[in-house]
Amino acid sequence: MPCVADWLNNPFSIVQGIFAQNVPSSDWEKKVTEYFKEKLKENNATNWVPSLNDVPVHYLKPNSLVKFRCMVQDMFDPEFYMGVYETVDPNTNARVLHFGKYRDVAECGPQQEIDLNSSQTVTSERQTFYCVPVPGESAWSVVVLNSQCYAYISASQARVSPSTSYTPSRHKRSYEEDEDMDLHPSKQKEQHMGNCTWPFCLYFIIVSLWQVYESWDSFKVNDVLEVYGILSVDPVLSIVNSEERDSSTLNPMESMDTAEEQRVHSPPASLVPRIHVILAQKLQHINPLLPACLNEEESKTCEYLNLTSVFVSNFMSELSPVRAELLGFLTHALLGDSLAAEYLILHLISTVYARRDVLPLGKFTVNLSGCPRNNIFTEHIYHIIQQLVPASYRLQMTIENMNHSRFIPHKDYTANRLVSGVLQLASNTSLVVDETQLEQGQLDTKGVHNVTALGNLITWQKVDYDFSYHQMEFPCNINVLITSEGRSLLPSDCQVHLQPQLIPPNMEEYMSSLLTAVLPSVLNKFRIYLSLLRLLDYSISEEVTKAVEEDFVEMRKSDPESVTGDDLHRTLLVARFLSLSVGQTTLSRERWLRAKQLEALRKARLQQQKCVNGNEL
Repeated sequence: MPCVADWLNNPFSIVQGIFAQNVPSSDWEKKVTEYFKEKLKENNATNWVPSLNDVPVHYLKPNSLVKFRCMVQDMFDPEFYMGVYETVDPNTNARVLHFGKYRDVAECGPQQEIDLNSSQTVTSERQTFYCVPVPGESAWSVVVLNSQCYAYISASQARVSPSTSYTPSRHKRSYEEDEDMDLHPSKQKEQHMGNCTWPFCLYFIIVSLWQVYESWDSFKVNDVLEVYGILSVDPVLSIVNSEERDSSTLNPMESMDTAEEQRVHSPPASLVPRIHVILAQKLQHINPLLPACLNEEESKTCEYLNLTSVFVSNFMSELSPVRAELLGFLTHALLGDSLAAEYLILHLISTVYARRDVLPLGKFTVNLSGCPRNNIFTEHIYHIIQQLVPASYRLQMTIENMNHSRFIPHKDYTANRLVSGVLQLASNTSLVVDETQLEQGQLDTKGVHNVTALGNLITWQKVDYDFSYHQMEFPCNINVLITSEGRSLLPSDCQVHLQPQLIPPNMEEYMSSLLTAVLPSVLNKFRIYLSLLRLLDYSISEEVTKAVEEDFVEMRKSDPESVTGDDLHRTLLVARFLSLSVGQTTLSRERWLRAKQLEALRKARLQQQKCVNGNEL
C-alpha cells in the first residue's frame, strides 16, 4: 500500500500505478480522482498538503501534491493535449503507453520516440484558468492558515532541499500590475500597506476536461476555489515555449498566436508554476476559522460532517453574548453611537441571497454620513472592518483616483487576456468607499465611467466588463459601506447619520487602542459570528407575512406621504438581518417591531440633521 510520502511527495507514482493497471480502459482517470479524494478524507490529511498561499515555492518539491486557494481572474482558450500516447524504441521496436495528463511536456524514456501515428493515441482537451490569491484577503486570515502549515514546513526542511532548477519567487505581480506601477508609483506604497488593488502572486491552474472537471464549465471568472493538484515547475517547458516564440517570430504563418499572447499565456515555469488539478471545489467562504462546508448538500462530501454540525450548534448557543460584545466594540469604534453600530452589524452580515429578474435581493449598502473629515477616523474604521472580515478593500474616492484608476476589467485582444480592475473582487468582499476624501474638481470621461461602474455595482450588484466591441455583465456579491460627511453622491440602501457621543482628544490613540484592547480569542468569535450568519437560511411564515402586510397598511394610513414601498422593503431587510444577528432563521413579531423601532430612530436622526443643515442630509 502506498504511504503518505507516495501520494503527497510523488503523486505521479500513484497515477502511473493506476494507469498501468487499467490501461487501455479510460476508467483509470476516474480511479485517480477517487484515490486522491479518499486520501484527503482521512483525518487531517488536507492539513498535510502544503498550500501555495502560505508555503514559499522553494520549500516545495516539484511534481508534489499541493493546494491553492484562489480566485479565477481569467480563463484562456481550451487546449488539446495527448491524454495517452505511445513511445517506440527504434532499436528493439518495443512499445510503451504513457499518460499525458497532469504533465506540461510529453516524456520519453532513453532511446524512445513518440509515435504520433499510433492508434493508441488519445487526444484530450483541458482548460487553463488564470488564478490569483483572493484579492484583499485579510492578514489575520492568512496568519490562521499559516499556522496550519508550520508543521509541514518544519518537516519539509528536514527532507526536501530547495530546488536549483528554478528561482523561488513568492511575491510576484500580475502583468497589468507591472504596467500600472510604471504609471502610478504611489501604488507601491499602497501595496506595502496591505491595501493593494491586485494581489501579488500568480499561478496557472491547468484543468483537465476529462476526470474531475466533467463539470469544469461550471467554474467561471471570479469564482473562489480550493484546488488540489500536481505542482509543475518544469524548466523544459520554458525552453519549449521560448523555441515556439522564436519560431513564430521567424515564420508568423506557423502560429495564430501573437508574440504578446504567447508571452502572457506561456510565461517561464520558473516565474509562474503550474498546478495540474486533480480535485477542485468552489468555496462557500474563505474564513479559515469555519469548516469549509456548512450547507447540508455540500457537507455530504465533507471530511468533518459531524464536527461541522457540532461546531455550528455550539457557536449558536453562545451567540447572544458574542453579539453583545461585538455591538459594544463597534459602538466604541463609532465614537459611542450604538444605533450606527447596530446598522453596521446588519450590513456586515448582509448578502445577496437571490435575484429576481435583474434585482439583487439581500444587498444592504450603508451610507455612514456625518463622518469627521479626518482621514484617521475613516482609515481606522476600515482597519477595524479588515480585522473582522476575511476579505476587504478600501477605495479612497478622490478626483485623482476616479480619473486615473482602472475600475472595470477590460479585454486585451493583443495578448488575448482579461486585464483586471479595482472592481474585480471575490464574492462577499467588504468594499469600503471613503468619500470624505472627495474634494472639488473635474471628473474626466474615465472618472465618469468609474463612478457609473461603482453606482451599478451598488444598485445592481454587477460589473460590466469592457470587451471593446461590447460589454459583458458579471454579477457580484460585494458589501459596500460608504463613509461620507454629508449624504453620499453614490446610491445606497440605507443612510445612517453618525452621532458621536464622545470626541477623543487624540483620535489616533483612541482608535488604535480599540483593537489592542480586544483579546485574540474574542476577535476570532467576532469573525466566526459575521461569516457564519451570512450562510444561514432565512424564511418568513405566511402568518407573519400577513401580519406585516396589515401593519404596513396601517402605517400608510397614519402617514401616507412619508411611508412608501421602499420603506417596507428596507424595513423587511433590517428585520431579516436583525433576526439572523440573534440566530433566528425566521421572522418573529418581536424582531419586526424592533426593526420598525430602529428605522424610526434612524429616520428621526436624519430629519433632525436636515433641520440643522437645511436640505443637506
